[in-house]
Amino acid sequence: MADGVDEDKRATLRRFAALGAASPLVNVASGGADATDGPSETREAIIGYLATTPGAHFSKLRDDLQLGTGEAQHHLRQLADADAVTSRRDGDYRRFFPAGRFSTYEQRALSYLRKATPRGMLVELLRDPAATGQDLAAALDVSTATISSHAAALADAGLLSRKSGYAVERPETVLTLLVRYADSFGPRAVALADEADDYVTYDP
Repeated sequence: MADGVDEDKRATLRRFAALGAASPLVNVASGGADATDGPSETREAIIGYLATTPGAHFSKLRDDLQLGTGEAQHHLRQLADADAVTSRRDGDYRRFFPAGRFSTYEQRALSYLRKATPRGMLVELLRDPAATGQDLAAALDVSTATISSHAAALADAGLLSRKSGYAVERPETVLTLLVRYADSFGPRAVALADEADDYVTYDP
């Protein structure tokens, strides 16, 4: 069975490495490899993965790419040293992004969009700006206290206004990020992207 696991891992790495190979950072991934290793498919895979899932935290990246903890740490450190990858602390997590791709605000937004309840709140408010806290709680099947707690965090992050009800700050930016990376955010974001297709323009 070990061989099957290895083959599955190799297939996963090859799939994401193909995306990384199309990135302008591919030379960084290959050139930064240890002299004895040659070009690093793993680093290309990480670059490809982050191109489609920016803001993923370490454990998710490691697990999705089927890497060991030390293996993931090693390659991320090499990519960070080569200025190919950047990261930011988000509570107990460290989230990773392609370097030079996102503003500080966009990184912050992506960090919250990687969390189920905040993401759900932002999606619902983009769909219905008049939604109340009770509406959000019902739509997401959580308590109003949970909505209130997350709303305070989103407001502190500059993503939500609570001046008169709830309103998404910089909605065009948040919507564009949701649409661009919808597949990595799940069905609710995909549904929003389908609805927004006629009026959102973005460059993948």
